[in-house]
Amino acid sequence: MSREILTLLFLLGVGVRVFADVGDPQIRTDHPWYPGELAISTFDRLFATQAEAYERATGRPVDSDESKALASWFWRNTHYWHAEAGRRDLWGEGLIKGKDKRLREYWNGLFGYGFGLCGTTHSQWTAELDHLLGHARGRGVGVAGHNSFEVFLKGGAYGSGKWALLDHDLSTVIFDESGHRLLGISEVNKDVDRWINRAYKPERQRGWLVCGLHPSDGNSYRKYAVAEYLAGYAGPPPMLRLRRGERMRRYFEPGLEDGKTFVFWGRNYNTEGIPGPERSRTWVNQPEKMQGSKNGTPHRNGQARFANVTYDYKPDFIDGDYREGIVGESANQVTFSFQTPYVIGATPPNEKPWGIYDDGCSNGLILQGKANCPVSVSLDDGRTWTVPQPFRDGLDLTDLVKGRSHYWLRFGVGVRQLRNTGLAIRTVCQANVAVLPRLKDNATTISFEASGKEVLSIGPELNRAKSYVSSGGFGQKEVTLSIKPNRPVVGLYASAHVASGSPPNPKVRYYVEYSLDAGESWLPVVKGRTIPRRGDEPGDFWSQSFSYGSSAIRSKAGKPILIRFHNDGGKRYLRAEAHLVQVTGQPDPVKVTYAWNDSGGERQESHIFRAKGEWELQTGRQVRTRWVEFEPIP
Repeated sequence: MSREILTLLFLLGVGVRVFADVGDPQIRTDHPWYPGELAISTFDRLFATQAEAYERATGRPVDSDESKALASWFWRNTHYWHAEAGRRDLWGEGLIKGKDKRLREYWNGLFGYGFGLCGTTHSQWTAELDHLLGHARGRGVGVAGHNSFEVFLKGGAYGSGKWALLDHDLSTVIFDESGHRLLGISEVNKDVDRWINRAYKPERQRGWLVCGLHPSDGNSYRKYAVAEYLAGYAGPPPMLRLRRGERMRRYFEPGLEDGKTFVFWGRNYNTEGIPGPERSRTWVNQPEKMQGSKNGTPHRNGQARFANVTYDYKPDFIDGDYREGIVGESANQVTFSFQTPYVIGATPPNEKPWGIYDDGCSNGLILQGKANCPVSVSLDDGRTWTVPQPFRDGLDLTDLVKGRSHYWLRFGVGVRQLRNTGLAIRTVCQANVAVLPRLKDNATTISFEASGKEVLSIGPELNRAKSYVSSGGFGQKEVTLSIKPNRPVVGLYASAHVASGSPPNPKVRYYVEYSLDAGESWLPVVKGRTIPRRGDEPGDFWSQSFSYGSSAIRSKAGKPILIRFHNDGGKRYLRAEAHLVQVTGQPDPVKVTYAWNDSGGERQESHIFRAKGEWELQTGRQVRTRWVEFEPIP
């Protein structure tokens, strides 16, 4: 069945029933370091949280380019760690192939992973610094055996602007002799031994230890080789949607319910017998120790590990609530969709470091019940489907969806045949433990909000975006996507991966536009933006870049939206994606449940939020948060 027919049937269904799904439920706690998503799920919220943490740790105000950059650097050191992330099939060539294997999108990198190698974290981080300080104010820099980072600072000691070293992955900033300004890599490169020596005038560092993870890390700055402009991008902030019959639980430690089911998306380090990604040297989970440290982080196995998110969905085929989860139905099939800001994980079939890429993975997507029908999966929104396979209780489809953040799931029977089958769909994702809302000692205040929004994503995978190309194409100098939303739209995020050249031509202007009238008129998302060349530069450049932006828009459900990418320099578009922010239904109340341990033993309590509000939870001493769950209550 074509995507157009599916969408039409879905829209007809909307007319029958008013949705009550919960759009974008979020909470935050008053934990001093890890308050959770409601404190960091937009750049404005994030910057306010960063400033609060920086001022509390240093006693210094956040009132300049430099202090804003340092607050951002401090926060990322305590919320993102060094490890090898699992790849995504961005280019339609498989998980272990592709033109560019680095994960460059900011929000999925932060919420779905929370770890990556140096090039990964610094590419993603460019988007944060650009939002914080302005267009192209952060750049990746290739040095010896490492990908570093610089920020372009203005004002005060930086005058009209200078590049400054701001290396999150090596936990390093370096101040000049007087401690008045940060040095750039080209300056450090001229006298590396002096500047990376922890004992050299330590007072100038304002409490930030040089090479805070390991004293030898600074040897990377002996080379100054490559500049990477606009090396990453930001899509939509994380928004999840909960349907009636669905529970979402977030586990703060690996293992899920039984403590021994490990589902992840990254290298299996198998440290101390616990499979999955891990880091021994990081400020994550010990942020209070970073400012003023004399010796850096000690080696501690499991200092940071991955977290999990489980979605358990039991659609109700009796009273019609199942329609909140579908993209289409007919007399002989029902198609559900799934979208998450996290990444679907896998339990590998072996203990190999990259066993997640092997066939035979499990626990990422499991079906349960007594249905009698074929089942198939689409990863490109209905353009192509996997070979149908018979439904069975416990059918595991992990190999089809692992490393993704979405799927369509088609059952080859009508709704009547699915009634009384006990159908249940479990999806298990990986998450960054540092973005989850932790409880604290001696009582915790929990705040709740739900914006009533969700995200309809077209991408980031190339094959998914190909389903929506209406003119031009990938590998060409212009491409247009056409999307028919199934709900009212209030926002648009769009991004393109461009072959911009080495070095990038600062005169080429890039455009992203949208049309609500079939192309008769166009409105700007990105208007003539260039790739600026600033300050000192090394001798080589990354030959690609990202053109991205966002805009508030207003459009009705079912009305096509065109998104066009083009430039005036003939540069080719390798990949593009678009994300529509849609309005969800009148939300149900949400039951929030916490499970934790404290000095009183194992504890669990729930609270129902009917609107924005607060909940005072009486936690004791020595709190360890185990999980938190959201569940709509009809």
